[in-house]
Amino acid sequence: MALTRAAREEFLTEPHIAALAVDAGPGRAPLTVPIWYRYEPGGDVWIITELDSRKNRLISEAGRFSLMVDRTEPTIRYVSVEGPVVETVPATVELLRDISARYLPADKVDAYVDFSWENHGEQVIVRMRPERWVSSDLGAVADI
Repeated sequence: MALTRAAREEFLTEPHIAALAVDAGPGRAPLTVPIWYRYEPGGDVWIITELDSRKNRLISEAGRFSLMVDRTEPTIRYVSVEGPVVETVPATVELLRDISARYLPADKVDAYVDFSWENHGEQVIVRMRPERWVSSDLGAVADI
């Protein structure tokens, strides 16, 4: 069953690891990689990545990307969102801390942020405006 707008937006706010997909060019399947993301209902989705990464180059060339998040408990549910890039800006340590705190235990955030900031090179924030949504709740495994 398709999710309502409110349900799909709420699900996307949860700290799932997303699968990011972006066109990889002629003769190639889309590049698909796991990624952390942030989203607030009604707003843009944003990710952080290295400026010189293949992922960022492909996103820049395509001008759009998609994210898909899912779960299997308590019901099988997924949300996929696709849209255009609306902004790419230099990352800040504050935004890196914000997204890291979403996924890591509180006592691990500072060490991860310090390591990432010092070792991952220049990073950027890429904002995508959700344009197309696909979502469903397939129910509990026992119901299938």
